[in-house]
Formats: sequence, C-alpha cells, structure tokens
Amino acid sequence: MVTRTSVPDVTGTAEGAGRTWVVVITSVASLMVVLDALAVTTALTAIRTDLGASVAELEWVVNAYGLSFAVLLMTAAAAGDRWGRRRVFVVGVTVFAVASLVCAVAPDVGTLVAGRVVQGVGAAFVMPLALALVGAAFPAELRPRALGVFASVSGVAVPLGPLLGGVVVEGLSWPWVFWVNVPIGVVLVFFALTRIDESRGEDRVLDVPGVVLAGAGSFGLVWALVRGAEAGWTGAAVVVPAVLGLVAFGAFAWWQRRAAHPLVPPHLFGSRRFTAGNVVIFFHWASALGTMFFLAQFLQTGPGYGPLAAGLALAPWGLTAVVVPRWTGRLVGRFGERPFVVAGLGAHVLALLWLAAVTGPSTGYLAIAAPLVLSGTGIAMCLPVAFTRGFTTALVASACLAFAGVLAGCAIPRKE
Repeated sequence: MVTRTSVPDVTGTAEGAGRTWVVVITSVASLMVVLDALAVTTALTAIRTDLGASVAELEWVVNAYGLSFAVLLMTAAAAGDRWGRRRVFVVGVTVFAVASLVCAVAPDVGTLVAGRVVQGVGAAFVMPLALALVGAAFPAELRPRALGVFASVSGVAVPLGPLLGGVVVEGLSWPWVFWVNVPIGVVLVFFALTRIDESRGEDRVLDVPGVVLAGAGSFGLVWALVRGAEAGWTGAAVVVPAVLGLVAFGAFAWWQRRAAHPLVPPHLFGSRRFTAGNVVIFFHWASALGTMFFLAQFLQTGPGYGPLAAGLALAPWGLTAVVVPRWTGRLVGRFGERPFVVAGLGAHVLALLWLAAVTGPSTGYLAIAAPLVLSGTGIAMCLPVAFTRGFTTALVASACLAFAGVLAGCAIPRKE
C-alpha cells in the first residue's frame, strides 16, 4: 500500500546543495534502519547465549520489530502529510535512536523485545517519510534519478548488514549492534533540522477510519505470521487474526473508494507502471530479506559458522548490489527497463530454487556460493529499475521489510 505522502504533488523546491543534503540524510537514515534489521540476524546466537533466551523469545527479537513496523506505516505516512514530513522524520529517527539505546543496555530478553517494538515504531516513521522528503525536494524530471540513488544506498545494507553484525559481535559484543545507532541518530537529527526544508502534503482531513483499518489489517496478518510457527498454522490463534486482517484490508479498500480524503488515491492502481513497479519491489524484498534472515541462522546452527564467518559468507550476495548497477544503469537507456526487470526476476527465482535444492545439514559453502551470486545479480539488475518505475515504493518496501522479517523470524531453526 502506498499513500499520497509517497507521491508528493509539490514541485521540488530545494536546489543544488540542498537537494544533495536531502538525499544524503534520508538515504543514511534508511540505511540505518535496514542495516539494523539485517545486522541482528548474525547477532541472534550471541544474544541467546548472553541473555539465556529461548528459541521462542529469540523469534520475538525479530518479530517485535516487524510487528510495530508494519502496523504503523500508514499512520506515519499520513502524519507526515498533516504535520510536516521533516518533523515526523525527525521524530522517527529520535525514537529509533532512543529505542536502540534501550536495546543496547537491556539486562534481559524482555527488555530487549520491548526496545525492538519501539525501534519498529521509529522505523515506521523513518522509511516512508525519507522518500517523501526526497520527492518534495526534486522536480518530476529529476525525481527518478534521486530515487535511484536512494534505492541503491538502501540496497548496500544487504551485503553490509550481516557482515557488520558479525564484525561487531566478534570484535566487541552484540549490544554494539544497537549502540552504533545512537550517535548516527543524533547526527541525522541535527542535519535534518538544519539542512532540510519542511514540506507537507495537501491540507486535508486525516483519514482516521483509513488509518485504523490499515493498522488493523496489518496487525492481524503480522500477528498470524508471528504465531504460526508456535501455535500451528491451522489453529484458531492463527486463522482468526489472519481472516480478520484480510477483512480489515478489504474494508480499507472499500473505504478508500468512498472517503473524501483517502490515504491511497484509488486512481494510482490503474497505472500499470505504478502497479508493476510496486509488485516487483514487494516480491523482491520479501524473498531476498526472508532468505537472508534464514541463511544467517542456518550457517550458524548448521555448519557452525561464527557470526563473522556467517556475515562474510553472505557478503558475495550483496556485493553484486554495488557492482551490477554500474553497468545496468547505462544499458537501460539502450534496451529499456522491461528486459532488466524480467531478467532480474528470472535470475533471482532460479537462484532461490537452486538454494532450496542444495541446502541441507551437510551442505558446504561452495554449494551455495554460486546461487547467492546469481540471486544478488538478479536483485541488482531489477530492484533500482523497479524502484524508479513505481516512484512511490517507500511504503511498499518498508512493508515488505517488516513482513519478510516476521516470516524469517518464524523460520528460525528450532534447535534447543
């Protein structure tokens, strides 16, 4: 789902260095949020040992973040339109930094999970507003390039996240995965307040029913995913919230067609370009991040890799996100966008099938290295192109990160 916040109707007002500052600040904030979600994957084993966490509690370290993240995305986007995008963005970064401090000093797993819930709240207020600020700063003709830079910087989190988590855990300790966010957050708040101009959406009444229905739908589906592994996928504790979530989303769609000031302009979904870009973003993020979460745990609980070794093992996958777009960007102008989207999706799907076929308790690293590189290449070919096709994918990408994190949390190897 994408709100009008993600598609600013204003013409870009920032100029020159001001636009550069907007891209840098928002990209770093997005990178911080995604990095934290991925760095935790290689720190989970150390967290479990240090805090004496059970497997169920360990799952909540991942799932608590995704739950609050998914539920509040729509509210955050609407709040930015109404009360100011920079203001809400700064609030989000501040909440995320404070929650990171709580996670870093957590004496037990309960406190850590509570901190992760609040981190998810902050992340929900950062991701959609980051892209909205970029859209507000750039005119339509320059916006695709700015969005491409934003997407590429966020994509760097894929190779850096697990590797950074491994380096920090083995070089320092797992709390430093969270400590590092505190000074970054302080710097981001300072520069956001001094270098980014305030912007707002249309002066319209907040669609409270839309916000409530979207939040209820997200909560129902995410809660079902969180409880599925423990309660059983066919049990009432899973089926009932899932059905209620779907009903809430159906009611949300119905309401958006009748609301005077809808959160999601219905006419957007008549655009094939918009819809195709968002669909591609959804499935790429969901599959890629879900696989990343699972492999980080598999390498540590299966072959017995340490956190750093697991991060290094996954690095070739994400490094393609830095290398491949350099030549993809030049070739898109000659051959168009569609061949790269189709080829990238095909390569990624083939790589996932390859991984599913070869991964097992005795699998060596060489067996998974080639499909990792193939998957990373497919993502790097497709994702930046799809991002600029959709134009309004911040909320979708954010939702995918949240849902993929929850799915992966449910798939944490249950090895006591």
